[in-house]
Amino acid sequence: MLEHLKLPPSDLKLAIDLYELTPAQISRHHGIVGQARAQSALAFGVAMKAPGYNIFVMGEPGTGRLSMVSHYLTGYAEQQESPLSYAYVDNFENSREPVAVELPSGEGHTFSKDIEKLIDNILATFPAAFESPSYQQKKTAIERRFNQRYNAAIDLVDSKARAMSVALYRDSDAITFLPIRNDKALDEEQFTLLPQEERDAFHQHTEELEEYLGDVLLELPQWRRSLVEELRQLDTDTIKLALEPLFASLNGKYQNVDDVITYLAEVEKNLSNTISDFLMPSRSQESRESLAKRLVLTEQYLPNILVDCKHDANGAPVIYEPHPIYQNLFGRIEYLSDQGTLVTNYRRICPGSLHRANGGYLILDAEKILTYPFVWEGLKRALQAGKIEIESPYSELGINTITLKPEVIPLNVKVILVGSRDIYYLLEEMDSEFNEMFRVLADFDDHIKRTPDHIAQFTQLMITQARDSGAKPLTDAALLRLIEHSCRLAENQNRLSAHVNNCLEIIAEANLLANQTKAASIDKTEIELALSAREQRNGRISEAILEEMLEGTILIDTDGEAIGKVNGLTVMDIGGSSFGAPARITTTVHPGSRGIVDIEREVELGQPIHSKGVMILSGYLGHCYAQQFPLAISASIAMEQSYGHIDGDSASLAELCCLISALTRIPINQGMALTGSINQYGEVQAIGGVNEKIEGFFSLCAARGLTGKQAVIIPTSNKPNLMLNQQVIDAVEQGLFTIYAVSDVDEALCLLMNQEAGSMNAEGQYPEGSINFKAVERLKEISDMSSDDDKDTETG
Repeated sequence: MLEHLKLPPSDLKLAIDLYELTPAQISRHHGIVGQARAQSALAFGVAMKAPGYNIFVMGEPGTGRLSMVSHYLTGYAEQQESPLSYAYVDNFENSREPVAVELPSGEGHTFSKDIEKLIDNILATFPAAFESPSYQQKKTAIERRFNQRYNAAIDLVDSKARAMSVALYRDSDAITFLPIRNDKALDEEQFTLLPQEERDAFHQHTEELEEYLGDVLLELPQWRRSLVEELRQLDTDTIKLALEPLFASLNGKYQNVDDVITYLAEVEKNLSNTISDFLMPSRSQESRESLAKRLVLTEQYLPNILVDCKHDANGAPVIYEPHPIYQNLFGRIEYLSDQGTLVTNYRRICPGSLHRANGGYLILDAEKILTYPFVWEGLKRALQAGKIEIESPYSELGINTITLKPEVIPLNVKVILVGSRDIYYLLEEMDSEFNEMFRVLADFDDHIKRTPDHIAQFTQLMITQARDSGAKPLTDAALLRLIEHSCRLAENQNRLSAHVNNCLEIIAEANLLANQTKAASIDKTEIELALSAREQRNGRISEAILEEMLEGTILIDTDGEAIGKVNGLTVMDIGGSSFGAPARITTTVHPGSRGIVDIEREVELGQPIHSKGVMILSGYLGHCYAQQFPLAISASIAMEQSYGHIDGDSASLAELCCLISALTRIPINQGMALTGSINQYGEVQAIGGVNEKIEGFFSLCAARGLTGKQAVIIPTSNKPNLMLNQQVIDAVEQGLFTIYAVSDVDEALCLLMNQEAGSMNAEGQYPEGSINFKAVERLKEISDMSSDDDKDTETG
C-alpha cells in the first residue's frame, strides 16, 4: 500500500558528472558564478557618467559581492585615464587657508622632488651669494657713499668749531665738543679752572655748534633710509639674480601646469624674506645650523602631496575603505605639540579615501558608513557638491578642533555601496535623497541555477582559488563533492549556493588535512573529512540533545504505536551550526466549544507563523468534516518539552495528523516522523530545512538501531531539496530506512495509521470504516452532545 510514495535512493541526492567542464567553457569565465543580473547592472552603473548614478550592490555576505565588484572595477579602471594629482602648499598671504595645487597624473612626487632639489640649490647658493666679490664691492660702494656724505657734513662742523677754538671728537656715532687752549683740548678738571667768562663763551659756542650740527645732519635719517634701501635692493637683486637660473628650469618644465607656475612665482617672491631672515651671512653664524635651515625651507615650501598615481600604475584608482570613519574617508589635519600648544600647518594635512579614489571608484560597506557618526551626511554633501572639503565634523556641535581651512578639491568619484537587502530598503524608506544619489541597484541572487555553464564557472573558481591560495590541486571527485555541498547549502538539487565563501573555506580546511597526510592533491576524501570535522566542531549541542533522547530525558519514541502522539521535525540554528531534531507533538480532544487551543501561543512561545499554521487546522476540519453539522470541539495541541520560541508552520501537517488520531482514537506509528505545511484544503506544502530534519530523526533511529520500519514523511514539493548525507542514502538502499513524499493529508494519514483515509463521494460521504469517516462520526457525536447540553440549559 502506498509504495509509490517511497522515494528511491536516486532521488535523495544530486546526480552529476563533469562532462560539461570543457576547457573552452572554463576559460570563458570572468567574474562571479551566475550573477549575470548583478554584473549587468554594475556594468551599466560604471559606464553611466551622469551624476547620481552611484551603485548599491545588494546581497548577503559571502555571495562574492565584494570580490565581483573589485574584480570588475579593477579590469574596467585599467582602461580609464589616470586621475589628476593634488598637493597642498602654503598660502603665504594667509597660512590658515592652504592652497590646492592640481598637477598632471603621476607628477605629484616628481614636483615634490623638484622642490626638494630647489631647496638644496638655495642652501648651496645662500649665503655664498652674499660673499661674492661682486656683492661685496657693491655693498662697500653703497656704504662708502653714505660715509662720505656723513663725513663731509661733520667736516663742516669741525671747521667751524676750530674757528671758535673748540675741538670736535667722534666716538662711534657720538659727537662731543671740548675747549682748546694752546692747541690742546682741555679735560673736565682743566675746564673748571678757566675763568667764568671763558666757560660761558665755550657753552655759547657749543650750543651754536650743536645747532649747526643739527642743521648739517638734518637729512641723516634720509641718508640712513637710503642706505638701508640700497642695501636691501642690493640683497634683493642678488637673491633674484641667484634664484633666476634655479627657477628658470622649473618654470620651463611646468609651463603648462598653471597651478604650479603660480605657486613657483609665489615661492620666488616669498624667498627674499626667508633668505634675508635665515640665510644671510651675519645671521647664519648666529643661530642656524644646516639641518635647521633645511627644516625651515621644507616646512615652508615643500608641497604636501595629497594624492599621486604611481608611474607604474595605469588607469583609474579602485579603493576599498574597510574602516570608513569620518577622518579616514574625508581626510584629517594632524597637530604637533609645541611647548604645550597644539600647532599645525599645511604639511599636516592627510588625505582620505575620497582623495585617493578621486577620478576613480570608491567601495564602501553600507552598514559601516551608517554606523559611524557624521559619515553618511558628509558623503552625501560631498557627492552633491562635487568637492572634498577637509573639515572637522564636530565644529557643527560648537567644538572647535581645527585651525586650518584647506582649499576644496573637485570630486569626481563613483561610489559603490555594498550592503544587505535590509539596509537598502531601510535607506530607501528613511532617506529621500538616497534614490537620487544611488540610482543603480546590482542585486545578487542567493541561489544560482545549476546549468552546465554555471557549474563550469563554479569549478573554475574553486580551481583558481585553490591555486591562488597555495592549496594543493583539486581532483574531479573533490570538485563533484564541492558542487554537492553547494547544492546542499542551497537546499536544492537544481541550484548552487551563491555563498561561495563557504566552499572556499572547505578547500582551505581540506588542504590542511592533505598536508598532514602528505597527499599530492585534495580528493573527495579530504573534502569529506573537512566537512565532518566542521560538523563535529559545531555539533556539541546536537550531540547533547541526542544523548538526552537516548537516555529518555527527552521523550521520543521510534517504535510502537500511540494515540494523539506524533514525531514532528524541527531545525535549530545556533551560532554557525544548523541541525535537525525530532520533537513530540501531542493532542487531546474533548467535547466543548473552545476550538483548537495552541498551547505554545497561549504561553507566548508560539510565534505568528506557527500560530497561523495551527489556526489553519480549524479551517481544514470545517471544510472536510463539518459540512452537515456545526464544528464544536475543544482540543489542545502542544510541542512537548519545548521551552523556547517556536516559529514556522512546518509542523502543521504533524499537528493535524495528531489531532485526527486523538479525535478518532486511531494510533500513530511512532517509528515515523513527518514534516510539512498544509493549507485549509489539506494540500501539503514545502518547508525549509528538509535535509537537517530527516538526518536528525535518522541519527536517533540509527543510535537505537535501524529496524527497517522507521521512516520520514516529507512534502512531495520538497523532493528537489533533498541533498542527504551518504549514511541516510545507504540505509535507504539497504531497506533499513524509508523516506515518503506526500502531497495531501490523506496520504500522510494512511502512512501513519496504516489504514485507508477515504475519499469523499459526490454526496459528501466518506467510505465506512475509513479514517475520515471515523473523524466525521466523532465530530458529529461531539456536536450532538453540545446540542443536547444547550437544550438542557434552555429547559432548565
